[in-house]
This record gives sequence, C-alpha cells and structure tokens, in this order.
Amino acid sequence: MILSSKEILKRVSDTGLVSGLSERELTNPEGPGFDLRVGEIFTIDGNGYLGNNSRKTPESSKVEDIVNNLITIKPGDYYLIKTIEEVKMDKDTFAMVYPRSTLFRSGLQLLSGKISPGYYGNLTFGLANIGPCEFTLEIGARVAFIAFFEVKDGEDNLSRGQWRGGRVSADKLEKQV
Repeated sequence: MILSSKEILKRVSDTGLVSGLSERELTNPEGPGFDLRVGEIFTIDGNGYLGNNSRKTPESSKVEDIVNNLITIKPGDYYLIKTIEEVKMDKDTFAMVYPRSTLFRSGLQLLSGKISPGYYGNLTFGLANIGPCEFTLEIGARVAFIAFFEVKDGEDNLSRGQWRGGRVSADKLEKQV
C-alpha cells in the first residue's frame, strides 16, 4: 500500500524517514510523496565492471565549476546527481523514485532504482540528456518524486548494500554483499 502524505509526514517527525526536506514538502506536499532536489552533481570516467560476485563503477568526480548554481547539460551528457535530502528507511518501508515530468518533456532521462528497507543516506540518480536540446539545471531544483510503500506483514530483509550512507561510486573492485 502506498503511504499518504499525512502518514509520510508523521514518519518524518517520528522516525526521521526523510531529512533535509524543503519547506514546501513539509507544509504542502503534492501527492503521496515528496519532491527531491539536486544537491551535488558528478561526472563519471574510466571503466566499470559487474561480475557475479564483485563490481566496480567508473570513478566519479564532483563538478566544481558550477557558476551561479547552474549547469548546462548538452545532448549526450551523463551525470550522477546526489539529492539534498537523506532518507532513513524504516524496516517496513520501501520507496520508488520517479522523474518529474519537466525532465522527460525536455529530453532528459532520470535513472533511479529501488530504496530498500533499512537504507539510509542521500540518494544518487543518473541523469542523461537523450534529447536534441541543451538543458540548464539549477542546484536545488526539484527533479524527482519519491513514493513510499508499506511492506505487507510489517517488515522485510533490510538493506545490507554497500551504497548505504549516500556513497556515489565504488573506487575499487569490491565484493558484493
């Protein structure tokens, strides 16, 4: 069952489900979830690997030359974006992230995954300009919508992944847990 904004706000207050929310989300969320904002932007470089038991992602570097909190994303560009907000998923809560429609209406694709019970930290998404036009993005802009779901029967296996805590990339070959 998807959680209502009223229930999510209660969990924000009681358990710290989400921190760093904007005033808009705390006082007047739209729909059953929250909009998430861009906090940091990263490029990737090098090679990645995904095996049966190990993996390595390309190296990531924070984009430092952002002027006036604006970055222009050209056709073909790919970035990792890290949210301002942090989540602290309850043992009975699962979340999914969806792009805000302005992105796909402008030729951008937001790439995201599931957020498992027990995960904590910032969220990282891929952002690719697959359209024909340049797009300017401001740090702090709302780019994604997170919806929370209750796990039926109370709780599930908790996240034990190495991405907890908001890590952006794996800088060396590591064993997957």
